Amino acid sequence: QVQLVESGGGLAQAGGSLRLSCAVSGSTFSSYRMGWYRQAPGKERAFVASIIWSGGVTGYADSVKGRFTISRDNAKNTVYLQMNSLEAEDTAIYYCYAEGLVTRRQYWGQGAQVTVSS
Repeated sequence: QVQLVESGGGLAQAGGSLRLSCAVSGSTFSSYRMGWYRQAPGKERAFVASIIWSGGVTGYADSVKGRFTISRDNAKNTVYLQMNSLEAEDTAIYYCYAEGLVTRRQYWGQGAQVTVSS
């Protein structure tokens, strides 16, 4: 059973930094895309960043390019989202996800609240 457990959310001031972690278990993730979506109050869930577990190819939403960095640690089976130069508009619940590259089956974490005060 695939499980994703997020940690590291919280409160930061505008211009500050936070790092989210997503510990994954229950499968071999070499054929998965991992990443993050976020959902702000009153808005739909939106793509933030992704990484292909094998090879490390990354992708970012335009709104976070140059500020956020996604990475993974193979030994710890963990995906990270380093968020720098935070803005009030980054306030949202951040969801970690895993998607099989072949099966397209998706798995989601429980969500982590990120609040940025201006």
